[in-house]
Amino acid sequence: MKKFIFALALMMSIAGTFSAQDMGKTIGIRFGYGGEISYQQPFGEANRLEVDLGLNYYGFGIYGIYQWVWDFSTLADGFNWYAGVGGSVGSFYLGKSLDTRNKDFNVGLVGQVGIEYNFDIPLQLSLDYRPVFYFLNGFYPTYNGVCLAARYSF
Repeated sequence: MKKFIFALALMMSIAGTFSAQDMGKTIGIRFGYGGEISYQQPFGEANRLEVDLGLNYYGFGIYGIYQWVWDFSTLADGFNWYAGVGGSVGSFYLGKSLDTRNKDFNVGLVGQVGIEYNFDIPLQLSLDYRPVFYFLNGFYPTYNGVCLAARYSF
């Protein structure tokens, strides 16, 4: 049933329009699995680059994600949904148990999918899911759960 509802919402958003609402630059915080300073730079009306500098219990990293943004105003005016791919570099504790964890520099492949709401005031709130697959010092997939972001739009 969940897959059906998601597929229906996806088809409605695509049928409504193929471009997102006017996007501007944003800066703010993203938190849920640690904290990140987040910046978004638009490239046209339906694409943007998100760059995040994050810190959590396991280390720190820089994330760069190229995103495609679609209008989701069938839900309500101001909603968009987005998906993207990118990379990550940083220093993290990696390993399956506390005894085998080493803090190493690592490189990863990032995926992201989320939904955002742009208020009439210069505020954007978003919820997203971002798995990262680190591969430089062994293969370590991480699934950080859902994160909330609050950004100032300008």
